[in-house]
Amino acid sequence: MYVIGLDVGGANLKVADCDGRARAVPFALWKTPELLAGTLRELLADFGRPDLVAVTMTGELADCFETKSEGVDQILTAVEEAFAPAPVLVWSTGAEFITTDIAREFPLLAAAANWHALATWVGRMVPEQRGLLIDIGSTTTDIIPLEQGFPVPEGLTDVERLLSGELVYTGGRRTPVAMVSPSVPLRGQMCPLAAESFATTLDLYLLLEMRPEDALDLETANGKPATRDAARVRLARSVCCDTTELSESELQEMAEWLVSQQLEQLKQAVDRVLERAGEPVGTVLISGSAVFLAEKLVRSHPILSQASLTDLAEIFDATIADAACAFAVSRLAAERVQIKG
Repeated sequence: MYVIGLDVGGANLKVADCDGRARAVPFALWKTPELLAGTLRELLADFGRPDLVAVTMTGELADCFETKSEGVDQILTAVEEAFAPAPVLVWSTGAEFITTDIAREFPLLAAAANWHALATWVGRMVPEQRGLLIDIGSTTTDIIPLEQGFPVPEGLTDVERLLSGELVYTGGRRTPVAMVSPSVPLRGQMCPLAAESFATTLDLYLLLEMRPEDALDLETANGKPATRDAARVRLARSVCCDTTELSESELQEMAEWLVSQQLEQLKQAVDRVLERAGEPVGTVLISGSAVFLAEKLVRSHPILSQASLTDLAEIFDATIADAACAFAVSRLAAERVQIKG
């Protein structure tokens, strides 16, 4: 059985099949929800016609939808339209696939369940001890405790996970720098940051050479290329300057400070999760488009640095690691679901 997995987010679409092919593309769902079905059809051209489509999502929170129920319904309608006549199943936080009808009836089971699919799939790598999965994407971070191969989260919905520290709304690309810290060191003082989206965490990691430049990538705060020169312009704007007013070393210091503050925010969330676990963590699994940040977090953490570290990108290729949730639902469906002919 040939299965395609989808992870429909608010800013990215990720597709993977059960054979290990994957693609991830930017898609501003909140701006153009009406284009979702057509965009999915275009992505399908890179894959074969599936026998089954397995879906997980976070895009129901996009502000083009008034409610999560509306978001789940419209996303599933677009998926059904794009992949007809293939049957569509939805991963739920109840650790099972449900039909699209049930997902529409109980939308909170399907809403924001992609982290659960990933943890269920990779948890088998830690079958006999406590583990921790840290997935850092462009926008959010998931910190998921594992026990005997299964996810054992404190919360299931977004708000429950925010309250528990298992969901942190910070990532390696789209987070505005003013959400990382209210101020930065500048000329011997702490300078407040403009409460605007002048620069994002992408710019920090470009400047610090932790992300490669891509002149064709225009998914930035100002729509200009994802290059170091353009990142300098954006970061300077965050303190109401241009690059003629700030030195290279000042911009570098700002970027380093902001990264340290983002790491501290993540460390505090990790500490909350570890405190509840009680027992020591033997293995840490890391993944996501900002896996480099997850590795930095683990290696700098006094407890996690003592655990065994596994980067999913080193087990799968980087494309699969970036679309890990889509790959997870495709593999879980291939294992668990039988299609009656």
